[in-house]
Amino acid sequence: MNLSDSQTGGAGPRRVSAMEAVLSHLRGAIERGAYAIGDKLPSEAELCRTLEVSRPVLREALRALQTMGLTVSRTGRGTFVVADAVEEPTFGDYAAGDLMEVRRHIEIPVAGYAARRRTPENLDRLNRLLDRMERETDTAAWAAMDTLFHLAVAEAAQNPVFRR
Repeated sequence: MNLSDSQTGGAGPRRVSAMEAVLSHLRGAIERGAYAIGDKLPSEAELCRTLEVSRPVLREALRALQTMGLTVSRTGRGTFVVADAVEEPTFGDYAAGDLMEVRRHIEIPVAGYAARRRTPENLDRLNRLLDRMERETDTAAWAAMDTLFHLAVAEAAQNPVFRR
């Protein structure tokens, strides 16, 4: 199965990331009942092959499913479906989808500023976090480190508004 890199919406096609496409595919399969509560999802290797994506892309989508409360990951055993529907999450007055749409317009420039303004200490911290994230197998621990990584990028940009 080849995942499309665009979706159509009311305003015409919108480019989506590979992770968003995988997340949408897996979430749809769970909500349609292709994977029922209690079912184990196929292995990461099998999903990567079937969906034609890299392991990091798949893992990010699997973490998102877990964050949404649709799955739970059990180290050494796999990922299991624990719910078949989820309300669209919100953060304050904002829907998660709205935040994801805005996120790409903030994170890309912040990364550019960080690349130009970072100190050697900033770079060392980012590299250490990336190394730890590469080795981490626990989803909750990885998500916590991902948050720290994004904060470290914001700090490296040398603008306190980005960190906020």
